Amino acid sequence: MLNLFDITTYAEIIERVNKLTPDVPSKWGKMNVAQMLSHCNKAFIIPLSEKQIPRMFIGRLLGPLIKSKLYNDSPWKQNLPTAPMLITREQCDFNKEKQELINLINRFYAAGPMGISKFPHPMFGKFTGEQWGKSMYKHLDHHLLQFGV
Repeated sequence: MLNLFDITTYAEIIERVNKLTPDVPSKWGKMNVAQMLSHCNKAFIIPLSEKQIPRMFIGRLLGPLIKSKLYNDSPWKQNLPTAPMLITREQCDFNKEKQELINLINRFYAAGPMGISKFPHPMFGKFTGEQWGKSMYKHLDHHLLQFGV
């Protein structure tokens, strides 16, 4: 699995984000491209947080069983359920969300594996820096493929 902390992977993700346009159609799912960017921005709150996000009860039960799927080599299925805190239903400004995502990817990469949150993921528990790098890459890759880039 590629890792967002790898310079080549980081550059490739930034390039793919920059290829998105406001009118690109989704290949699956309910979000438009601006909502997807907002969703991805919200996902970065977790590894970049300076305070602990409360653990979800269901995550304590099921998280360990599915955690490795976040960063292994098998692709994610389409239309997987999303944590309520990451759902974006409102209309979003494409350019604002795109720039924010690039800023968050840059911040994540600059922090490096040792500089990201040491707090557990609210659903999946403790991650290593390598697991964070792989899971954030996989999440971005999944949604960029959703919009054809």
